[in-house]
Amino acid sequence: MGTNGSDGRTARAERTRRSVIEAHIRLIESGELKPTGAQIADAAGVSLRALWANFNDLETLFAATGAEVLSRQDEQFVPVSPELPLPDRIERFCAQRARLLELVAQQARAASLRESVSPQLRTNRQLHIKRVTDEIEILFVHELIGLTRTRRTQVVQALGIASTWASWSVLRDEYALPVDEAVAVMRQSVSALLASAVHVALG
Repeated sequence: MGTNGSDGRTARAERTRRSVIEAHIRLIESGELKPTGAQIADAAGVSLRALWANFNDLETLFAATGAEVLSRQDEQFVPVSPELPLPDRIERFCAQRARLLELVAQQARAASLRESVSPQLRTNRQLHIKRVTDEIEILFVHELIGLTRTRRTQVVQALGIASTWASWSVLRDEYALPVDEAVAVMRQSVSALLASAVHVALG
């Protein structure tokens, strides 16, 4: 009896947590970039008290939501072989980066409104950046391998800047480019950075 009761409470708590996380994501994707706890609870179909009983504060909720967004990105990620010709790797890398950035665009816009006062949102952003730079290290290993450690770090960071949200938001929101034109700019930046890396490596 006691164990069954405990299991039931655990299951209900997990359902509540899942409902709150999905409601939080859904509200942001619908354009409500700074949803309140009351709005999230209402969208999740739970009481505000239940929301805060399962999430200690907004930072805890941001951590859970960020993990779910990363998981959804991971589900859509298709590894590109580092053995393909460089133009093919660049093409596929940029196309996939655009697709994944569009997937999380509203979440990134929402996070930017609160990052200055939220350590967790800044952590979430760093996790996204690390995923991309890790991919760059693997995908372009042949072009990076001949560089000094300092130069390699600089090229990886530059490629990361060119292919993560900071640049994508400028292309999409500031320049108002359609996705295909934004991808073309990203591709040009990535191609130029890698061409420069190869030139330096060959010395």
